[in-house]
Amino acid sequence: MNKAGRRQGRPGRKSRAAIFNSSLDEILTDTFGRKHNYLRVSLTERCNLRCEYCMPLKGTKLSEQSKLLSNNEIVRLVSLFAKYGVDKIRITGGEPTVKKDIIQIVESLRDIKKLKTIAMTTNGLTLTKHLVDLQRVGLNALNVSLDTLQQNTYGKITRRDGQLLKRVLAGIDLALQLGFNPVKVNCVLMRGINFNELRDFVEMTRDRTISYRFIEFMPFSMNDWDEKRMVPYKEAIQEIMKSYPNFEPCNNEPNSTSKMYRVPGFVGNIGFISSMTEDYCDSCNRLRLMADGNLKACLFQNNEISLRDPLREGASDEELLDIISNAVNDKKRKHAVADRSVSVMTVNRGGRFARNVCTASTGGRLARNFCTASGDGGDEEPRLTHVDRRSGDARMVDVSGKRETRRTATAVARVRLDATATRLIAEDACKKGDVLSVARLAGTCAAKLTWQLIPLCHQIRLDSVKVDARLDEHSRRVHITATVVSTDRTGVEMECLTACSHVKLLSKTGGKTDYRSKDDDDD
Repeated sequence: MNKAGRRQGRPGRKSRAAIFNSSLDEILTDTFGRKHNYLRVSLTERCNLRCEYCMPLKGTKLSEQSKLLSNNEIVRLVSLFAKYGVDKIRITGGEPTVKKDIIQIVESLRDIKKLKTIAMTTNGLTLTKHLVDLQRVGLNALNVSLDTLQQNTYGKITRRDGQLLKRVLAGIDLALQLGFNPVKVNCVLMRGINFNELRDFVEMTRDRTISYRFIEFMPFSMNDWDEKRMVPYKEAIQEIMKSYPNFEPCNNEPNSTSKMYRVPGFVGNIGFISSMTEDYCDSCNRLRLMADGNLKACLFQNNEISLRDPLREGASDEELLDIISNAVNDKKRKHAVADRSVSVMTVNRGGRFARNVCTASTGGRLARNFCTASGDGGDEEPRLTHVDRRSGDARMVDVSGKRETRRTATAVARVRLDATATRLIAEDACKKGDVLSVARLAGTCAAKLTWQLIPLCHQIRLDSVKVDARLDEHSRRVHITATVVSTDRTGVEMECLTACSHVKLLSKTGGKTDYRSKDDDDD
């Protein structure tokens, strides 16, 4: 069955001949109409810092050099992308400046026709050494990652000598002197780490052509993410306005990831990249070529498509385009963190009850989803409760070390009806019998079968399942409430959500933490 048969509204894959003969716009345009003219190219997996929000202290396992793209392979692939619509590339890492032949690579990329922008994102440590030459051979846009202006904090974040901050600041000054305009400075804003430096960051834009951009703290594998440390961009704006009441929005560039603001009279500006709280997926025009030759249509997608292997097996441009086009065609409308239709990521430490990164939408409102984790809270505890930290494989949470306690959970659903359905239920005139009684029985049965319906759920001994379904004729809705009670080693949130069709969790008790929704009377 082709893709059109599996996913309504999305066309089937093109043949290789059709792809090769397609217009420039069609090759890198996905099924949602997004044209991808921006390619991020990772030159290396290595980095000379160990920023706590990016990787573990000991680093990560690196690929063998033979498995990374050679310079010639990078240039060939970028040339192919440029031929079919990419006019901007950004070289990244790891840290791109640790690659010894970076000057030669940029020079080769400059010779690719149709490339208008060759940008680089760097931690800035070696800019004073390389930037003049990089600009000479073609680099014309620059982003510097800098999360603090204080030496002690810099040392804490990067797990390196705080004195290195001086080198980064000198690199930024050099970039300004060389005419990079603006110099974009990326900052992951974290509560308890650098949130108190907001005013200092804004002051950096007073008389310099700096665009200081605040990125919401995002969860990645093994980066020790904690939602409490994440600062939503709207909160950051409110904090800035305490010192700068006239802080105001300004024009955004097309396809920009940043929401731009400025203080009137200041030379530079401020940007907010709201990856967590307000996505920009609908205008995404980016693809990512990893150092090992894998192509990612989205930063948060799990699957990567290898271009290295077919390239080394002698694939023609036509065959490579076939792979690229299908990868673009498979790109989802929203990335995992932005897709609020399902619960995707949970972050838990030591069995504590934690909110999901994602929220589920019910009737225009956003309702949190929840999950519990097991473990003792040590360093080996996986950040995603049902994913093995090392292998990435799905696995059941081990609750053998937990003690049995009384656990309860309550969930609600509200089902909207038309006038006819409301009247039939109210008059008990449905041909198939008492709708509300059947709904109660169905909800009870669903709760009991949760472990069979939902992968990786435990088979729990249920003490009680109560499902109440009541018709509100005035609002033409059926209000469903399910309460599940158990004396067991793990919670019953999923059981009550299953009974209510996974709509909204109201409360739970038992285990490490209790929870009660603050807005349980809205849908």
